[in-house]
Amino acid sequence: MVRWRFRFLVLTLFYISACPKASTFAQEPEANQTDNKPQDRAEGEADEKTEDKKEDEKKGHRGAIVVAPLPIVSPAIGSGIVPVFGYIFPLQEKTKTSPPSVVGAAGLITNNGTRGFGVGADLFLKQDLYELKTFYARGNINYDLYGVGFENGNSGVKVPLRQQGQIFFVEFLRNIHWKIFAGPRFVNGDSLITVNGTVGPDAIIPPDVGLQTNLRALGFRVIRDSRINRFYSTQGTLLDFTADFFSQGLGSKYSFQSYKFTFNKYFSFGEKQVLAYNLFFCGTGGQPPFYGNCIYGTNNELRGYQAGRYLDRYMFATQAEYRLVLPWRLGLVAFGGFGAVAPGVDQFRTDQLLPAGGTGIRFLLSRKYHVNLRTDFAWGKDTFTWSMGVAEAF
Repeated sequence: MVRWRFRFLVLTLFYISACPKASTFAQEPEANQTDNKPQDRAEGEADEKTEDKKEDEKKGHRGAIVVAPLPIVSPAIGSGIVPVFGYIFPLQEKTKTSPPSVVGAAGLITNNGTRGFGVGADLFLKQDLYELKTFYARGNINYDLYGVGFENGNSGVKVPLRQQGQIFFVEFLRNIHWKIFAGPRFVNGDSLITVNGTVGPDAIIPPDVGLQTNLRALGFRVIRDSRINRFYSTQGTLLDFTADFFSQGLGSKYSFQSYKFTFNKYFSFGEKQVLAYNLFFCGTGGQPPFYGNCIYGTNNELRGYQAGRYLDRYMFATQAEYRLVLPWRLGLVAFGGFGAVAPGVDQFRTDQLLPAGGTGIRFLLSRKYHVNLRTDFAWGKDTFTWSMGVAEAF
């Protein structure tokens, strides 16, 4: 699961570092109390206002530094903290058409022995013509494996594992037309999995245990994003398709394919109410390691489940969330949905659906970008989760 956990870690970093400091506004200069002539005084005040305006514009182009300790309470990896450092800035100061770029670093420390760190960047180049995204992460993660398939996840029989390794990822997209970005991606990582505790008699140890595994893939991504604000969308849609092709010919131990599709739609009811809809589908082909399958409960698909308890070749999840803006920078949300995992695209069963629902509180961190600090309380089929993050779940 190193690949999945560290990807979540760095995406969290991007969300947090996208919260700039509050905008600064220059104070008006005090009136000149000397006995200058009215014309000279007026000219002087005009010059001062011009200088103040230039200073405001200069400050507006400056980047923002964000340092935040983000608490984490996960049934998968325990309780701890994600220390984050981020810097948000415009690569081109003379244009307002390009989204802000982000560089940063983050760590991960929990009480079950999980440790890790990651560094990354998300850069928009040439007035939003290109997007370059990259990150590197390294560490170890301690978690429980219930096995592949709904039956194994539902049985409660688990194997405690320790997975240590590293991952590097780079993606380069070009704005083709009609807000469509497309381009290649490259993923490279390695990990070592060992048993991390006592194993019960009914537990099934995966064949990947004790093996040094290299994974390497070439892929592509296509995105169409018509949202006005990617941090708090009130209207528009997001279509996102990703394909990664892991191959032994590239140096990967396993040859398999991973496909992901996301569709988000946003409806606004006045200035303070939003209804957001999310649909996610994942498919895997070839012969992947167990952690290369579709994993339920990651990337907020869905909240209320221990990430990694349910995994299989295919997965879908759909959910809706009602968002209400309150006074004093506060907000409330209510969400619900369902999903499932299956060994084949035609083998989803209604009696194996995994429903979830919950509520959450929001606090506005950035008025300029409407970036919220969120905390969510979610209930799954037989589990409960509490989570915190920056920006909305989808």
